[in-house]
Amino acid sequence: MKIKLLNLLILVVSSTLFMISCEPKQDEVAEQKSFPFQLPKEKPNMPLSRAMERNYDNYLAPRPEDNELYTQFKYTELKGFDYNNHDGTISRRDPSKVIFENGKYYVWYTHRETPTPPQGAKKCNDTIPSSDWDLCDIYYATSIDGFTWEEEGVAVPRPPKPNVGWRSVATTDILKWKGKYYLYYQGFMEASGLRGDDCPVAVSYADSPDGPWTAANQIVIPNGPKGAWDQYSIHDPYPLVYNDKIYLYYKSDFDGKPNLVRMQGVATADNPLGPFTKSPLNPVLNSGHETTLFPFKTGIAALTIRDGNEHYTIQYAEDGVNFEIAAIVSDLMPNAGGPFIPDAFTNTKDGRGITWGISHFTNVTTWSENHAILTRFDCDLSQDVNDPQMKKSHIYYRPEDYYRQGLSKQQRERIAAENQKLQNN
Repeated sequence: MKIKLLNLLILVVSSTLFMISCEPKQDEVAEQKSFPFQLPKEKPNMPLSRAMERNYDNYLAPRPEDNELYTQFKYTELKGFDYNNHDGTISRRDPSKVIFENGKYYVWYTHRETPTPPQGAKKCNDTIPSSDWDLCDIYYATSIDGFTWEEEGVAVPRPPKPNVGWRSVATTDILKWKGKYYLYYQGFMEASGLRGDDCPVAVSYADSPDGPWTAANQIVIPNGPKGAWDQYSIHDPYPLVYNDKIYLYYKSDFDGKPNLVRMQGVATADNPLGPFTKSPLNPVLNSGHETTLFPFKTGIAALTIRDGNEHYTIQYAEDGVNFEIAAIVSDLMPNAGGPFIPDAFTNTKDGRGITWGISHFTNVTTWSENHAILTRFDCDLSQDVNDPQMKKSHIYYRPEDYYRQGLSKQQRERIAAENQKLQNN
């Protein structure tokens, strides 16, 4: 009997020791359940939160400094442009992409020189502009270093009425195709500011970036049919050569309840003069104001500024149409950015990205002297550059920068009324 009890005791103790030896140690359990201290460069094979899933699935790298489509933007004042003491009578805005030809850089832009600053649609006439982009011509400038520019003069003037653009030609961009140059632009047929602005896309072409430019005198991309998202306007035409075709991206504004919605579409063609076919998936970007895109690796990247749910992001589409957010960047993104893109027209299958370009600042003084100026931006959105300063994920703002975004009179009155209501109760 004693022997049986002893054997039973030995069996119980052995089983207990075996079970204890099979259990993982406490630090091993912690290691299995915890996300690793060193951030993995590749997505780890373990259960992840939705946030960590996004960190690996939605971005090009789990850290912004390693993400080739993440950057800060730095700005430099340009030399060589006169703004008439910034009284609002001269404006330069909406620059094209920058190209390098004949040993120098070229940029085209919207140029307004009028007796007065913009006065609004109700007060405008044949000489007084309604808006900053009304009564404009397309000018161009050249530069050796990208910082100091020489204004060369008019490239595309407003044509005589009733040709497309007789009221204003604005927001131009450049295409180089089979040895010729093409400028696409909005051709306004009425003063801007009236709902229903008529400004379809027109084009002029030349054998040299210095012109002379010949107007095709035709609408390249018309507004959409009644009820379509782009029925009133097609803005900011932006051509790239991609997949053996011309991809012409553009913006439209629509809805207006209570505010306009701005999104981006694309149309493609085999010939610079068309016909262009709009994508059945338009809009292809649900956010952004002006269109700024560039070839990147095998697809197209887009700077998505200001408007929409996905504003202040850089997006990427492997097919040039179906864009996904690749990086979230600062609110200092370039307005109407026209980058220097050496491979914009090469039909590249390995886009190298961008490092600088020209953009604009709007309303640089007061609203009564409303005008825009051109500026240079620099960044690191390039496969060929590694600039750690451009990859920092924090911008320091001084207190006065925050206070400039202070409460309006109406907001202060609402708060005062709320406080009074509480006191009365």
